[in-house]
Amino acid sequence: MGVGATLVMDLWLLLLQAVGVPALNFRPLGRWVGHMPRGHWVHDSISKAAPVRGELALGWIVHYLTGISFALLFTGLCGPTWLRTPTLLPFLAFGIGTVALPLFVMQPAMGAGFASARTATPVLNRVKSLANHTVFGLGLYAAALAAAVLDHA
Repeated sequence: MGVGATLVMDLWLLLLQAVGVPALNFRPLGRWVGHMPRGHWVHDSISKAAPVRGELALGWIVHYLTGISFALLFTGLCGPTWLRTPTLLPFLAFGIGTVALPLFVMQPAMGAGFASARTATPVLNRVKSLANHTVFGLGLYAAALAAAVLDHA
């Protein structure tokens, strides 16, 4: 379910890129995570931190592992039985709730400030984050529906 939801989010990001919206870059995520074993969890600016070997691939891996972790958390909160008859609202609410991780943990730790406050376009960045995570919630719902259909087949 997490891979499916993350894939839906990535397709959304590709669609945005096709209409001229700058793509989300997972290199900074990889750099941030790559510095963690060295004890560097918070940066003034992740773009000014030393590059980490394989940071782009690491960023993509962490992106998908995060999606999988969120799906497992959702399943843990709601129970696997509930997934047999999924309804949109809980998935949508959970997806929207996942925006807390980038806005209040990742962005501040990477030097972008609380909810992108230190970026050139904080409001736009917040809206984009909210939209991306709303789409993630829709992806969770779609993946749960697909799993329910396959389970009943």
